[in-house]
Amino acid sequence: MSYTALYRKFRPQEFEDVKGQEHIVTTLKNQIKADRVGHAYLFCGTRGTGKTTVAKIFAKAVNCENPANGSPCGICASCKAITEGSSMNVIEIDAASNNGVDNIRQIREEVAYRPTEGRFKVYIIDEVHMLSAGAFNALLKTLEEPPSYVIFILATTEAHKIPITILSRCQRYDFHRISIDTIADRLMELMRKEQVDVEKKAIRYVAKAGDGSMRDALSLLDQCIAFHLGETLTYDNVLEVLGAVDTEIFSKLLRQIIAKDITGAVGTLDTLADEGREMGQMVTDFTWYLRNLLLMQSSEDMEEVLDMSKEHLASLKEEAAMVKPEVLMRYIRIFSELGNQVRYASQKRILIEIAIIKLCKPQMEKDYESVIDRLASIEAKLASGIPVAAAPVSGETGNDGIAAFPGANGSTPSAKPQLPKAIPEDIQQVIKSWKSILAEIGAVTKMYLNKAVPSLGSNQELLLVLDDANAFEYLNENRSDCVTGLKEVIAKRIGKEVEVTIRKNDSGLSAKETVPDLRDLINYEIEEENF
Repeated sequence: MSYTALYRKFRPQEFEDVKGQEHIVTTLKNQIKADRVGHAYLFCGTRGTGKTTVAKIFAKAVNCENPANGSPCGICASCKAITEGSSMNVIEIDAASNNGVDNIRQIREEVAYRPTEGRFKVYIIDEVHMLSAGAFNALLKTLEEPPSYVIFILATTEAHKIPITILSRCQRYDFHRISIDTIADRLMELMRKEQVDVEKKAIRYVAKAGDGSMRDALSLLDQCIAFHLGETLTYDNVLEVLGAVDTEIFSKLLRQIIAKDITGAVGTLDTLADEGREMGQMVTDFTWYLRNLLLMQSSEDMEEVLDMSKEHLASLKEEAAMVKPEVLMRYIRIFSELGNQVRYASQKRILIEIAIIKLCKPQMEKDYESVIDRLASIEAKLASGIPVAAAPVSGETGNDGIAAFPGANGSTPSAKPQLPKAIPEDIQQVIKSWKSILAEIGAVTKMYLNKAVPSLGSNQELLLVLDDANAFEYLNENRSDCVTGLKEVIAKRIGKEVEVTIRKNDSGLSAKETVPDLRDLINYEIEEENF
């Protein structure tokens, strides 16, 4: 005999077996007991929440010879026939493949004939939103005034796609997503019946992975049992089969990101990839982990909302205190955007690595949240006694992109730029004649050089720092013309050759805030320019 999947083997056969939909079950049972059965019902809800199952139980109950408290007996001829799928009174139609006008016309012709046995003919139309516009129109009249012995049950996962004319003719019931506790209890009950030894922690993870769907949870559990057949199903076994990542790994990864440890964070990702973890699922799970952190920060009463052990809650509280809400929202934004990107990407790992680098280096972004992250990093360094420096003239930057500018004695001063105490004579002459020097240069080069902040480099050369990325790229790409031309004009003007270095400012602050502007120290000449 072939194996029957768990979700088929343990499909509820009476209302009492339906879990998580008590509000619907109670209403339907009361209608049957009071003989107030409607003619058209609309069951809405996500996949695996029991729409078709409840529809079949309802069909059995209205035709049952010996109903008990509104529920089918399950032993009469009618109940057995419906359970076996051989009853002529229950007609199931898949609207995804039977969505034309002709299919609905066939139903209209069939409803003219009374049921051969039992009280009601029940039409269960699954995925009814897939019907064409013409089919919906053809169904309208029959749905509004069917014969007294006909009941329509329409099931859909997308109620918003159903015309209002259909909705107004049906009693609507919304099936809720089933809670993790309810799914876990049901799975544990079935595992006792199947005599499968399983850890409670493993069952809870499968229930969570089911995402509110009992059928999905049972399918995942079936998969895990098959992989470790004959063994105790442990939490680690479930993680291995589902390609999921334990929260301890997320905790480690988050702490590495907070510490701006790019090497460690990428190393953790490499470990996960080598273990065969599914990268798309890892992104989703880590986003949820960050969401839990944000909830923990938002209120002290979130422990009841977050479904996790006391050990994980303690770790979550500790990490929630390590990162600011604004920074955490930036993390969530980046990984939420990443979730959409990796879904169809062929190189998921590379995209995740880039996202991790973004988290560790907020200076790569220029939005408000990244600025907050950089400020938080600076505050953390100041609190720990590490001096924060301004931008280095060599072009090297620190972990936060706040580069250091050497003082007169070569030491690193505070973040506020300090004017050098001794400026070479040739540099002074250049600054004094800066306007007239630029007047002799080509129009485009002059326009971009005007945006530069002239300062003094580490080798006593003229350092030009640019905030404008386009200006820097133009001058750098045309270095042989722009820089060489500038040096020639300087040599012609002051009679000496001066070295020139051009650097882009990536500190997140303005160039005047990161390097001293020599024009503030030297009175350069003011000349009228001809435009």
